Amino acid sequence: MNEEVKLNIERRLMALYEHIYLARQDLSVAQIEELTKKYTQMLEENGGSVTKHEYWGVKPLAYRMNKNRKAHFTLLNIDAPHAAVAEVERQMRINEDVLRFMTIKVEEHDSEPSVMMQKRDDRPDRGEKFSRGPKRF
Repeated sequence: MNEEVKLNIERRLMALYEHIYLARQDLSVAQIEELTKKYTQMLEENGGSVTKHEYWGVKPLAYRMNKNRKAHFTLLNIDAPHAAVAEVERQMRINEDVLRFMTIKVEEHDSEPSVMMQKRDDRPDRGEKFSRGPKRF
C-alpha cells in the first residue's frame, strides 16, 4: 500500500474532538493540571493525542451542580479514535472532582486561542456606541 493511502486510512479512524470539563471549585490549579495530564496520558496510551489545552479559570455556574456554585473550566482539543475518548469520558464519570464534561466532534481545530481566552479590549465602550446627544443643562 502507498504511504499516502495508509495516512488517509489512519486519519479516518482518528477523529477531532473539542472536550470541555468542569472541575470542583475547591481544587487547586495544580490539581487541575494533574487531572489534565492524567487524561492526556490516558488518550496517548489509547492511540490519541491532545493538540491543545486551555485552562479558562474559575467561573460562576448558571446553576448549582453538586452543591458547587463555581467551577474550574478546561478545554482540550483531542485527535483520537472514539474508543480513547469513550474511555476518558468513562473515567471522568467515575471521578468525583469532575462535575460535568462535554465532547463535541469537529471538522478541524482552531489554531488561534478560543473565545474565552481572547481579550475583550476590542469591544467599543458603551459611551461611544450609545450617545444621548448634547446635554441641555
